[in-house]
Order: sequence, then C-alpha cells, then structure tokens
Amino acid sequence: MTGIDVFQMTFHHRALTHVTVRSRISVVVKRQRRGNNRSLCCHTYVQGLQDSLFSSESDNSLYFTYSGQSNTLEVRDLTYQVDIASQVPWFEQLAQFKIPWRSHSSQDSCELGIRNLSFKVRSGQMLAIIGSSGCGRASLLDVITGRGHGGKMKSGQIWINGQPSTPQLVRKCVAHVRQHDQLLPNLTVRETLTFIAQMRLPRTFSQAQRDKRVEDVIAELRLRQCANTRVGNTYVRGVSGGERRRVSIGVQLLWNPGILILDEPTSGLDSFTAHNLVTTLSRLAKGNRLVLISLHQPRSDIFRLFDLVLLMTSGTPIYLGAAQHMVQYFTSIGHPCPRYSNPADYYVDLTSIDRRSKEREVATVEKAQSLAALFLEKVQGFDDFLWKAEAKELNTSTHPVSLTLTQDTDCGTAAELPGMIQQFSTLIRRQISNDFRDLPTLLIHGSEACLMSLIIGFLYYGHGAKQLSFMDTAALLFMIGALIPFNVILDVVSKCHSERSMLYYELEDGLYTAGPYFFAKILGELPEHCAYVIIYAMPIYWLTNLRPVPELFLLHFLLVWLVVFCCRTMALAASAMLPTFHMSSFFCNALYNSFYLTAGFMINLDNLWIVPAWISKVSFLRWCFSGLMQIQFNGHLYTTQVGNFTFSILGDTMVSAMDLNSHPLYAIYLIVISISYGFLFLYYLSLKLIKQKSIQDW
Repeated sequence: MTGIDVFQMTFHHRALTHVTVRSRISVVVKRQRRGNNRSLCCHTYVQGLQDSLFSSESDNSLYFTYSGQSNTLEVRDLTYQVDIASQVPWFEQLAQFKIPWRSHSSQDSCELGIRNLSFKVRSGQMLAIIGSSGCGRASLLDVITGRGHGGKMKSGQIWINGQPSTPQLVRKCVAHVRQHDQLLPNLTVRETLTFIAQMRLPRTFSQAQRDKRVEDVIAELRLRQCANTRVGNTYVRGVSGGERRRVSIGVQLLWNPGILILDEPTSGLDSFTAHNLVTTLSRLAKGNRLVLISLHQPRSDIFRLFDLVLLMTSGTPIYLGAAQHMVQYFTSIGHPCPRYSNPADYYVDLTSIDRRSKEREVATVEKAQSLAALFLEKVQGFDDFLWKAEAKELNTSTHPVSLTLTQDTDCGTAAELPGMIQQFSTLIRRQISNDFRDLPTLLIHGSEACLMSLIIGFLYYGHGAKQLSFMDTAALLFMIGALIPFNVILDVVSKCHSERSMLYYELEDGLYTAGPYFFAKILGELPEHCAYVIIYAMPIYWLTNLRPVPELFLLHFLLVWLVVFCCRTMALAASAMLPTFHMSSFFCNALYNSFYLTAGFMINLDNLWIVPAWISKVSFLRWCFSGLMQIQFNGHLYTTQVGNFTFSILGDTMVSAMDLNSHPLYAIYLIVISISYGFLFLYYLSLKLIKQKSIQDW
C-alpha cells in the first residue's frame, strides 16, 4: 500500500463512522510499516510524474501582462433590438420563397434582445455572462465589439475608457476571440503566432521583439510543451482542443489588448480542459486586463474563478455582482441555493423561460420580470450597478507578479501597422508553408493528374507510325483541354470554403486588407498549379504521339497551363461571390458545362444559335480547343484514306471547316489571358465588397 492509497482513503473519512476510520487507518499504518523502500520509491516517482505533467497548469506566474493604462468598459441603459429575419441567410429565405429585403422591413421579425442593461467593469476583473439560450449574451457581445449584425441600438451607450465606443476605438482596445477556432491546420503553434506577429505588431518592432512577444505569449498561455506541434483540425492530427483554443486566444493576445472578449470559450471542451482554460483567463485578468466571457452554465469550480457574474434572461439582468456573493443575494430575496447544488446551474434554471406550454411560459416570464425589477431596485444609486454584500467589498486585488514579468509598451496606442508589401510577403509565406505540409492532399492531386494523363495516353498509345484519324485526334485534343480542369474546380472551391471563416475573421479584425490576400492567394498557389499541369500535360503529349516538335510542345503546354489556370480563377471568383460550398460548386459546374458544350466539338460553332454563340465567345474551353487544333494541324499536310484512294489535305482547311481558325494563335492566347483577368477581377471585387461569411457566421 502506497501513500496514494492513504490519501484516497483519508479523503472519504467524513462518510465513514469514527470507528471505521480508526480501524482503516490502523490497518494502513501497519501495512506501511511492513512496506519496503520500493513502495516509497514508487510513490516518489508517481508524484514527480504528476508534478511534471501538471506543472504548467499549477504555475501561477505572469509572463506577459498589459502595462498600459487601466481600462474600463461601461454600458449605460442599453436597449438593443434584434432583427430575427436578418439572422436567416438570404439564400435560405429564397429557398422558402421569401424576398430577403422585404422580410427585413417587417416589424414582426424584430424583438428586444437587451433591455435597460447597465454595468461597469475595470481592468483586473473577469466578468462572466451566463444564462440560458436566448438570454442576450450574443447580442451583448455584438454590441460591445461593434459587430451588431442586423441589430439596432434603441437607446443607451457603450463607453470604453471614458469615451463613446467607435469602430476605431474598439479595434484599438478590444480583442474578440470567437467561439469557433479558425486556424491553418498544418502550421505549428509557434509558426501560427509568428505569422500573426508579423502582420499585427507595429512597424517599429524589430524581429527580435516580435520573436520575444511570441515566446512571451506561448509562456503565458502554457503552450511550451506543444509549441512545435501542428495546430491540426478535425481531419489533421494536431494539438488538443483546449490547446487549440489557447492558440486562438494567443492570436488576439499578441498585440497586447487591454480588453479581451471571448464568446463561449469552453464550448466543445471537456470539464478538465475547460477548467484549465478559464484558469488561464483568470490569470490574464490578473495581468491588468479586463476579461469578459460568455458561457451557458459553468460548473462549480469554474464558477468560483469568476470575479463578477452577469446573469441574464430575455435580455434583462437578474444579477450583476461578485460571483462569491451571488448565493447571498438570492438567499436574501427568498431563493436560497440548495445544498450540494451548483449555483450557476440552479440560478440559470431558476431564471430560464419554460416554453413547453403557454401557461408555463407566462408564469416563468412573470417570475423573471419580477426578479429583474427587484435587482434594478436594489442597485439603484450604485455607480457601477454592481450588487454588493453588506460590510463587504469586492476583492479586486491583483495577482502578485513574478520576476519573469514582461514590461512592454502599450500596443493599444495608435501605431502604424505593417504595410501592404509586408502583409503580402507574410501571407504568401504562410500559405506556401501550410499548403506544402499537407502531403496527403498533394499526393492525391499529383496521383490524380498522373492517372488521368496515363489513362488518356494509353488509350491512344500503340499506333506507331500509323496516323490517327482527324476526328480521333480532334477528340484527343478536346479531352486534353476539357477533362482535367473539371477536377480543379472542386479542389479549389472546397479549399476556399474551408478557409472562408478564417478570412472573414482576419479581414474583420483588420489583420490585413483584401489586396495583399488576393495576390498572396493567386501567387501562393502557382507552384502547386505548375506541378499539377506538368504531371498531367507531359506524359500525355508523348504517349499519344502528337507532333514531336519542341516548339509545338511548348505552345501546347502553355495553352493547357493557361486554361487550367483560367478554370482555377473561375472557381476562386465563385467561392468568394457565393456563401456556401454547394452554391459555389453548382455555379461552377453549370458554367463549366455551358463552356464545355459550346466549345466547338459537340456541335459546330456555325450551327449555334445566338445565346450559346455568345456563351462560346467567353468559353475558355472553346479557345483552348481552337488553339490546340491550330498547333497540331495548321501548316501540316494531313493524309487521309478513303477506300483505295489517298488524299492529302492541308490541316488549315480541316480546322477552318470546324470554324476553329477564325482567330490567329497569338490572339487565342490573349483571349484566354483576358478571360482569366476577368475572373480575377471578379474575385478581387468579391473579396473587397462581399463579406466572406461562412454558413456558421450567419
């Protein structure tokens, strides 16, 4: 029996009778006296192992604090109206046969999300907003962060450091950590923070200062043990969920904000990980920061970590004050918390609206309204609208700062952020690093291109000196230009929509502008694009015994490269214009099929009526087919045999018969490049003018 067994037995002594306890202790003592040194060594090893595993969590040192002026956040008589219709995406409203702009103007879709809310919190405090679903937590965070999507402030004001809140002031002082982690999965924790530091810290920071800031944040968030591990996601193995959430906090913590707001940071985490995360947030608050978090119903040990608690229901405050005084307040108004119950669970249930029946809803609404009115009556006359227990004051003492404390300049002050050139260089390095570490995807794309090339090549292989018929060669050239771009569409659309949420958040936070991201996205994908086309175009050209002239091969390869790139730009534009993967892929497939059918192979271009004729003019597949046919046949005497007769026909004549010789070859290259530029222009405009919301952000 080891010392651990003694601890486990003595831990439950209150549930045992006095006689049983004495008897068990005597047995343990006798067994330990008969023990040898091996049990003592085992106990020492286990204890040391536990200390090494949990030393990072038990370390309460502050490695990175906010050294600027003390911050205050004040909400005064806030009443906020939520437009329910605006929360429904426009495409879902269309699916329900509703006109989006008409539904927004309806008064029936509006309801008050927040009613007469006032509070004031300061640096060094952590305020937790709790309540049942629909209590107004999300609306309050939207108002404070200036992201009230579809809502409207009916009355009241938000004050930050004694100034009315403005978008510029919010961006300067407030960091917002969203509910969902949006990080590149193939970068390590240190690389993720390093790339953000390059874009988010002022120009005056040297590279050594940026590296030091990254290391300080890693130490503060207790991420040293996984600093060189990939972030990962649902499909890529990486850090744990709690560590990934800390990385999301670190992304916002890098620029040293004075106010940190987190939207349900413990969602999706187990209880142990959630407790460690809130412990970290409590430590950040003690580092002279104002931390505001929203949660549903925290467990009891998490509840004890809060400095202040705001309990809401239907947008009205039921309690606002110290977490340690919450039970005392409700006891004083006739609602004591039952013994062995979690106060957060009990009082959230007490104030929830029961909508299972009309009678229950009316009764619970009346109870909630009476509790809200009673609270407002009790806090009248208090400057900060906090309920305080008699003869007690809220403990706002700060945590003792360790000797390893980093004293840094205030990044909340106005500072010139890196320019577009540095943003571009950082973004393109980040994209290339993330893409080229995704080896499974790269291998799949390479295998796809190689397999497609070999399948088509071996279909036409083995003819030797025997020349293919004109129609067989035309079909081959059409397949070369039309089959492989179709595979590119789904790959590009899927990748863009997987990064859409991260792009939306980073653009909203002002991390960079649309221009640098646009050029980084286009140029960062060129290496993969070039490798993909080389693997596809080279084997198929020689296996099918096309004209073995180096100049013609280079012209052939360049045109295939351009048409695949044009298809890629079309997919990028569709992904930025449309909000969901299914809509983007449907649009691309419909457009691609239209280009495919009007390319001049399925039906002669002379036989098209006016609408498909106009479509064919912008069909990059039509111009690719025309160019490949001219490269192979123009200037070449083609021999064909009909029965016992052999004819020699100039290739230009046969190409002209299909109406594919209407433009010279150089003009075809310019047309395909122009179409690519058109799609790139649409892509840039979409990034600039359309909010890149994903389906989860509506």
